[in-house]
Amino acid sequence: MDKMRLAPLPGTQVDPRYPDSNGRFMGDTDYHNEALIFLRQGLEDHFADRPNVYVAMNLVMYYEEGNPKRRRDPDGLVAKKVVGKHRRRSFRIWEEKVVPCTLFEMASKNTWRVDLYEKPALYASIGVKEYFLFDPEGCYLNPLLQGFKTVKGKPVPLRPAADGSLVSKQLGLRLVPEDVMLRLIDLETGQPIPTRAERAEQERQRAEEAGERAEQERQRAEEAGERAEQERRRADELEAELRRLKDQLKKRGPNGE
Repeated sequence: MDKMRLAPLPGTQVDPRYPDSNGRFMGDTDYHNEALIFLRQGLEDHFADRPNVYVAMNLVMYYEEGNPKRRRDPDGLVAKKVVGKHRRRSFRIWEEKVVPCTLFEMASKNTWRVDLYEKPALYASIGVKEYFLFDPEGCYLNPLLQGFKTVKGKPVPLRPAADGSLVSKQLGLRLVPEDVMLRLIDLETGQPIPTRAERAEQERQRAEEAGERAEQERQRAEEAGERAEQERRRADELEAELRRLKDQLKKRGPNGE
């Protein structure tokens, strides 16, 4: 009996010229990893209904065809006008035919200097329109959140608001440092993008409130049923009393004797 062959999941084709890993361990501290997880999930949820917006984390990005050394592995990547959200082994700009609009780096002990002093100019030269750095530990950057926009191929620092937040026009979001995470605020609605844990808690509370309302409705229906039963009994008693009075009148005769 032939074994069923599973079709491969859609994704970037393997190309030995462009390895899918940069040869080093991608992780860092819990601060770094948690910040990345919160960021990726928030961005994925925000763009969930946008099939042409792709969000990735720790994906190798190649930016010059034929030169595998021209690569970076940004902590976070958002690309608009892509063809599908399928899994990718790497992001090759010439294949995607689009440059990521926004890149993120989470500052750490080993990377913050390169993130701050080298990558802004590099990413701007590639055509990345926005670049953000965040220090979830609060040890390396001052302020904790910094950003750049590309103007004529050069990185221009973004001015933070009083709360240290920065606006991403490319993403339609305000980025607000909050403990180890970047809180994402929808510029259109002014509402924060809840984390998945927060959304689960909101759904639990809604379910609990719905259960309470259902119980209240059940109790009201039960009370209404009891009142209806009481009314029915009173009506039966009144009808019985009316029959008794009629019987008495009949017994007395037409002259009331």
